[in-house]
Amino acid sequence: MMKYSLKNLTIFTCCISTVLSSCNKQDKPVIIPTVEQVGALVMPEEIAPIVGAPFKLPDFKRPIFPDLTISITERGAKEDIFITELVNGLIDEVSGKGGGTVMIPAGKWLSGRITLKSNVNLRIAEGAILEFSGRIKDYLPAVFTRHEGIELLGAGALIYANGENNIAITGKGTILGPELDSEVRLRTNTAADVEKDVPVSMPLAERLFDGMEGRDFQPPRTIAPINCTNVFIEGITMERSAIWNVVPTYCENVIIRGITVNSLGIPRGDGIDIESSKNVLIEYCTLNCGDDCFTLKSGRGEEGVHVGKPTENVVIRYSLAQEGHGAITCGSETAGNIKNIYAHDCVFNGTGSGIRFKAFRSRGGGTENVLYERIRMIGVNSAFVWDQLGSRRWLGELADRLPVREINRLTPVLRNIHVRDFIIDSSNRFITANCIPEVPLSNVVIENGEVNCKELISSLNDVNRFTLRHLTINSEDNKINILDGRNILFDNVRFGVVEGEITVNVNGERSSGIVFRNDGKNIEVEECTNWLISQNGIVYKIE
Repeated sequence: MMKYSLKNLTIFTCCISTVLSSCNKQDKPVIIPTVEQVGALVMPEEIAPIVGAPFKLPDFKRPIFPDLTISITERGAKEDIFITELVNGLIDEVSGKGGGTVMIPAGKWLSGRITLKSNVNLRIAEGAILEFSGRIKDYLPAVFTRHEGIELLGAGALIYANGENNIAITGKGTILGPELDSEVRLRTNTAADVEKDVPVSMPLAERLFDGMEGRDFQPPRTIAPINCTNVFIEGITMERSAIWNVVPTYCENVIIRGITVNSLGIPRGDGIDIESSKNVLIEYCTLNCGDDCFTLKSGRGEEGVHVGKPTENVVIRYSLAQEGHGAITCGSETAGNIKNIYAHDCVFNGTGSGIRFKAFRSRGGGTENVLYERIRMIGVNSAFVWDQLGSRRWLGELADRLPVREINRLTPVLRNIHVRDFIIDSSNRFITANCIPEVPLSNVVIENGEVNCKELISSLNDVNRFTLRHLTINSEDNKINILDGRNILFDNVRFGVVEGEITVNVNGERSSGIVFRNDGKNIEVEECTNWLISQNGIVYKIE
């Protein structure tokens, strides 16, 4: 082990504000949003053009439906009687007439699975509570769906669609999932590993999880269109989900805006999961979740690699992540690849992780070409997390960093990730990166930010070309831990630590090219003794 100390002979203080100062080499101040400026409560009527995405996107527009509107009460719906057949019949009728709106008015309504059809807007009016059944029979027959990255036949979703075009779920009403003690929940095995239950060689017809005749049951998502185009979801609130909430899968041209999700206490209660879908806009959403908040996925393992459908061209903006495992998480289902992701002007308030990447050895694919900017994090546990090892519970010996494995079609690759213009008001940890030695995390740039944390960099393990630039970091901890890290650059990074010095712990034979650059002067950790660097009145000494 090599241990180096960077002595900071001038301790500084730094005020955190909404505006990043010009000391970070910006031509003009950068405005970082606050909690009050993002989320569902401030959603405007119009969809603004997307500016600044580093990849091509369609011109996202609000969909248009014919003037035909039919309320369920016009056809005799009553609050104490299940409306499943009535709603589905109206959807078929309206779609058959060329499209329009099926209205669920104010009141409390009971339903089983609702199936959307082309050119239909299901509108859940303000004051409407659409409560879904806890009986398994109300989600039969089984339909084609994807469960945690694996295709199967199951309950599908509370609101489901397959192969439809121009569909919408809108309004200011509430979707309420099954009761907590219902059959739908009690029959669900949250500890199951779907890869073991569904071998890649098993035909789809045999992948039946309908809960009948002793078969296992997989719970319905809240809203899960599959193989659909032009999907629009706006304004609604979702409570008490059975599992993941909004899950477009194999979809193209998706807009999700102004929704609110509350799923605290729900195992696997993700907010929004974009799965193997293309051209997606998420804006002005507020998520408070029992698992990850905004999540990007693309299939799992051998099957996901074979299907080969990426999640790509996704924009997340003006949104609020509150409690949840991760604010924006890529993975861990990455087999079809996740690429071209642009998130900006978002706030993460109280999430476990702020920016999170998961890609395990057995999952395949990976994540690349990601840009996040103008992000604020408040009270997060870990601001930046890269996790490629996972746990032995799910991955067995693949969760062990060593020995180095041979590269194969299931080896995930994480690369080309850029984060700029951000403020971390408070966090327990700044960076944790536990990657894999066979294909290190590569080409990461984190720049132009202000950081307040308790722990500095707990691990930079198996990374290559990792740059921190123009950062101001206040930390209660003084340790930077590097294991087999290559080409790591600290470029004009200003440290303020309680102990007055930074300790760099370097391990691993592959570690090399670890450089601190201030005021244009480079110091390579492996070769330095008694070097002094000065930047804006701050002096370091490396011994």
